[in-house]
Amino acid sequence: MANVNLAVIYYSSTGTNYQLSQWAAEAAKEAGAEVRIRKVKELAPESAIEQNQAWKEHVEATKDVPVASHDDLEWADAIIFSAPTRYGNLPAQMKEFIDGTGGLWFHGKLANKVVSAMTSAQNPHGGQEATILALYTTMYHWGAIVVAPGYTDQVLFPAGGNPYGVSVTAGGEGLKPEAREAVFHQARRTVTVAQWVKQGLQS
Repeated sequence: MANVNLAVIYYSSTGTNYQLSQWAAEAAKEAGAEVRIRKVKELAPESAIEQNQAWKEHVEATKDVPVASHDDLEWADAIIFSAPTRYGNLPAQMKEFIDGTGGLWFHGKLANKVVSAMTSAQNPHGGQEATILALYTTMYHWGAIVVAPGYTDQVLFPAGGNPYGVSVTAGGEGLKPEAREAVFHQARRTVTVAQWVKQGLQS
C-alpha cells in the first residue's frame, strides 16, 4: 500500500481536542502513516487565558507543539481536524486557519486530500454534529474527500453514535475509553482510504 502522510490539526483551549488528536496520531502511526500533530494559532488575548486556570495550564503544557502552516496541508495526503464547538460552529482559531487557505485552494493544492473531523462540547447536545458538518462544507469546496466514520464499526455506538466524526462531552470525569476506541477506528479508516486514494492517483 502507498505510504500516507497524515496531518492532525487541532485547536484546544483546555486539552480535550489535544487528547483526541494524540489518540488519532497514535492510531495512524500504528496503521503505518507518517504523522504530524499541529495546533492552530491562538487568537484569544492573554488576559482571557490568564483568567482561566485550565486554559492557562494547557497553553503552557503544549507550548512546544508546532503551529499549523500551509506547508503541513500541502505535505499531507490526509488531514484529521479536531476542534471544540462554538455555538454549533467552528472556533475562530480554526476558522481563521481554514479561511487562510484560499491560495492553496486556487492552485488546486487541496483537491483530493482525504479529510475527517472530531469535536467536543460541554454537554451531549451542544452542537457537535453541526460543527463537524460546518467544517465538511469547506472541505467540499476544497475538492477534498470526506471520510466520516459512519456506522462502520460497533465502537461508534458506546462512544455516542455520531456518524460524522467522533464527538465527546468535555469536562467532568474526563474522556471515556469508548471515545479512544472510536478515535482509533476513525483514524485507521482515514489512513486506509488515503492509502487507496494515493495508490489510485499513482497508478
